[in-house]
Amino acid sequence: MSKTLVIGANGQIGKQLMKLMCDGNLPVKAMVRHQEQVAYFEAMGAEVILADLESSLPDSAFSDCDKVVFAAGSGPKTGADKTILIDLWGAVKSVDMAKKHKIKQFVMLSARDAGDPENGTPAIKHYNVCKYYADKHLLESDVPFTILRPGKLTDDKPTGQITTQRPDNENDHVITRADVALSLLHCLTHPSTINHIDELYQGSIDIADALN
Repeated sequence: MSKTLVIGANGQIGKQLMKLMCDGNLPVKAMVRHQEQVAYFEAMGAEVILADLESSLPDSAFSDCDKVVFAAGSGPKTGADKTILIDLWGAVKSVDMAKKHKIKQFVMLSARDAGDPENGTPAIKHYNVCKYYADKHLLESDVPFTILRPGKLTDDKPTGQITTQRPDNENDHVITRADVALSLLHCLTHPSTINHIDELYQGSIDIADALN
């Protein structure tokens, strides 16, 4: 059975995806930065590898995997420098390694306005620009891709229902992290999502139907 490398496994969405995969007995490897994070994922039943997106990525992270999820992010409390190093350069390096190791699907967790940073939220324009170029690098890499661009993230419980159509009301440009994790899982288990780009918002369509 194919193994998936989750980059950013210790993030809020990454942790939820890891649990879903381990609960489903899907072979998965968590990439984390710190030794103290290892035990948490090993207790789930996951393989763990230590690596830092701000350093060179080891071949051993990718060599026995055929899928990759990039769910890493610098977080809202860091500056633009970290956003460049993690959300852009870290993603670029991950895509390059995926190409080197002939990864069969690279699932990029992107952002709502990554396709049009100029008209996105001004306060996070630098973030959207980084996501734009990370997505662009993936699209030009010839690595089979799936790009998900969720709206504003919430910590509400999962609903299992989304829409990929941007709502007219900007107040509805939201989605739970839990439903994003479920969407990532669906993409990993359904090849029909390869070479698709979808925005994600809370909606009334079952995830499987919305993404297929």
